[in-house]
Amino acid sequence: MIFNVVNKDICVGSIKVRAIASSSLLLVGDTKSIQLSSAFDTPPESLIVGPLVPFVPKG
Repeated sequence: MIFNVVNKDICVGSIKVRAIASSSLLLVGDTKSIQLSSAFDTPPESLIVGPLVPFVPKG
């Protein structure tokens, strides 16, 4: 199998984001590297660590 990729210009007029998750990435176009970071806007004492709830996709 021969797979040929031709990168062309991309123009994005607008993007509407309805919601974000605690681990989100919005990528438009190509990238060579991604650097991840995190920040909390609540004090550490308000963080509740409990049992994890499994992800169940809608369907």
